[in-house]
Amino acid sequence: MSQDVTLPALGESVTEGTVTRWLKNVGDSVAVDEPLVEISTDKVDTEIPSPIAGVIEEILVAEDETVEVGAVLVRVGDGSGAAAPAATAPAVAETPAPAPALAAPAPVNSSPPPPPAPAPPTPAPAAAPPAPAPSAPGGLPQPVPSGSRSMPYVTPIVRKLANDHGVDLSGVTGTGVGGRIRKEDVLAKAAGGGAPAPAAAPTVVEASALRGTSVPMSRLRKVIAERAVASMQQTAQLTSVVEVDVTEVAELRHATKDQFHQVTGTKLSFLPFFVKAAAEALRVFPIINAVVDGENIVYPATENISIAVDTERGLLTPVLKNAGDKNIAGIAKDIADLAERTRTNQLSPDELAGGTFTVTNTGSRGALFDTPVVFLPQVAILGTGIVQKKPVVVTHNGDDSIAIRQTVFLALSYDHRIVDGADAARFLTMVKDRLEAGDFDADLGI
Repeated sequence: MSQDVTLPALGESVTEGTVTRWLKNVGDSVAVDEPLVEISTDKVDTEIPSPIAGVIEEILVAEDETVEVGAVLVRVGDGSGAAAPAATAPAVAETPAPAPALAAPAPVNSSPPPPPAPAPPTPAPAAAPPAPAPSAPGGLPQPVPSGSRSMPYVTPIVRKLANDHGVDLSGVTGTGVGGRIRKEDVLAKAAGGGAPAPAAAPTVVEASALRGTSVPMSRLRKVIAERAVASMQQTAQLTSVVEVDVTEVAELRHATKDQFHQVTGTKLSFLPFFVKAAAEALRVFPIINAVVDGENIVYPATENISIAVDTERGLLTPVLKNAGDKNIAGIAKDIADLAERTRTNQLSPDELAGGTFTVTNTGSRGALFDTPVVFLPQVAILGTGIVQKKPVVVTHNGDDSIAIRQTVFLALSYDHRIVDGADAARFLTMVKDRLEAGDFDADLGI
């Protein structure tokens, strides 16, 4: 006897979701609470666990297909029922598409053709896999392969670990759910003789497999695009920039980072200092923390700061609630937790809602500064650039001299319909003065 597994409610305002990847195929066994499928909504990407144990008998929704909450995703039985042919399951594409791509029949749906995979170093015609069917029996479209599906999803932390150890991820077998590559897999490969790229051509830049291809936008990318365009069309955005000397903060961070990590278990970066200074300034200048509600300006009673997190699926902004009431340790721990759960699809939709102001740390990727886009209904966003050493003219007892200082650019984009330039300047000046004073000893929380 089989049972249906439906798309559960994923938040009050979430009415539908898109299947981005099946973690199980027809004929596979599944345990209770074992991840079954990845779902993308306009608020969050998440894994749906199986509510029952059994064997996958039939998959009813293809990858990249959008269905409403309550729709049947899959049927799970005891294995006695006749399993559907393997072609009907929108299986996870773990291998590159066959080459040449033009030899495959034209798909019956409107999805773009799958991208060609890079040719192996020593091609052999007999080794090429059979061409995929244009569509699966029963009307389910064949999932569109893409460069991102050439191997299981790998988190940025694992990618960095592999890069640090010189491990080629394409040669690592994942032991996680759905074949995901974990940190332990990378370390095991490194310990077992996993070698970096051949020394014969260490400076050759490897071209992305996405070159010359066309893939459909993910649901998350569509939502980001729509909101960005709507924001630029409905608001009058302006950006003000200040340069801040954060040498005092850098020295405090250097002196306390080991103790901070021992006490909190979290590394101490510059970002918590930026967020703390911004949260304090938001309390003094609430117009920067305001939100727009029709023709009304609403001044929230708390500072709920959205933190921009870069993921392989796109930019997400989990919310650090009540940031104005937290010390540096609390901010650092919450940011680390939110970022990790964002990248591993563990956030709830509510953790992405309710932000009143946003901080985006574009300096983590080496940018000097940028002009970030304000997302409605918020009226402002703060971009933090890279912290770098540079020669600066300093004045001491009336005498000017040149010294090596650590500086950063802070860029505040704001909705000029609501926020005046003078408001933005006052806010940035307060943040600048707070950071340059570097008096955060009592706020560390250790």
